[in-house]
Amino acid sequence: MISLNWKNSFWTTKLSICIGESDQIIHMSSTLYYWSGGGIRPPRNTYRVKFFKENFRMALTNAQYDAIMHEYENRRSIHRQELEERLQSVYESVPGYKELDEETASASVDFGKRLIAGEKLDRSILKNKLLELSRQKQLLLIESGYAPDFLEMGYTCQDCRDTGYIGNEKCHCFRQKIIETLYDKSGLRILTRSCNFRKMTAKYYQGEDLTRFLKAKEVAEDFINNFGSDYQNLFIYGTVGTGKSFLSICIADELLRKGHSVLYFSSLELFKLLSRNTFDNNGKQDRKAIYDDLYGCELLIIDDLGTELTTSFVASELFSIINERDMRKRATIITTNLSLEQLQHTYSDRVFSRVTSNYRILKLSGQDIRKIQKIAKKESEDVK
Repeated sequence: MISLNWKNSFWTTKLSICIGESDQIIHMSSTLYYWSGGGIRPPRNTYRVKFFKENFRMALTNAQYDAIMHEYENRRSIHRQELEERLQSVYESVPGYKELDEETASASVDFGKRLIAGEKLDRSILKNKLLELSRQKQLLLIESGYAPDFLEMGYTCQDCRDTGYIGNEKCHCFRQKIIETLYDKSGLRILTRSCNFRKMTAKYYQGEDLTRFLKAKEVAEDFINNFGSDYQNLFIYGTVGTGKSFLSICIADELLRKGHSVLYFSSLELFKLLSRNTFDNNGKQDRKAIYDDLYGCELLIIDDLGTELTTSFVASELFSIINERDMRKRATIITTNLSLEQLQHTYSDRVFSRVTSNYRILKLSGQDIRKIQKIAKKESEDVK
């Protein structure tokens, strides 16, 4: 059985034929095709969702990907409804337009039936007829005071037509959605406003401290530029307020902008979260999701290691995270006020061995920058 629901520019049927200004669309047995003179081919904006999920799973979870695609579906649904309302208004106010639409649908369906039946048809006859009907409809619209594009589908993004893709490539609007999603997931949206390379300065460092800072900045830039092709981890240590957290967030900001998945935790927050979910018998599903994120994200930042209450549980979890991510070749950045000797004493020889073997060690030293900035801000306020 062949059914038809003529919607002018889109179809929702077992056999549907969409008539636009150029390509003629045929939808047969739930498979989309378009007519473009030389034959029947897959349409340019028909995609295999599974293929793209597999490609971008590294940065987005399936749930995040599905949420973005659902937003695109909502956009298209809204624009289809708007187009339907415009079409109905034309039917009511432009005599003869609906009849031309019905004639277009009838000609297309008859052609489709005969094509499916195996007839060898001169496609140019149908093509010319449809072009003439389209010309007549366009003329009616203009003569009735409507804009020539009044019955064209509207799109939030004209470039990808609200599909998220241009050919096999992500559209710029989809890339922006990924970045926004990853920022929200990372917990860094607010922090990166004040901690980024655009606000980085060397003015607080002098002498050996400046040399260390410039070296750390160079390593950070190399880390970013080679991310994904060169597996690296960073261990950044030094005294309070010397820019360790700032540098790690700068790195995260750049990678998030490139569409990589980043998770940021203060050490205190991380081990509180793990402890709460480990000893909660009802949190099995949540616990699995947490570890999937911790082990699977492209970059994990553990900030201020050593500020948590260190227990055997914490030491064991820290080693598990470091070891699992190393086996998966997932990059990790750890910042701490602890020296390497204190790291070994506080946690374990296993943690110390993994860090010294698999991490680039960076030391930052100098004045407490946060303290200097607070004093300067207070003095500025007092002057006012």
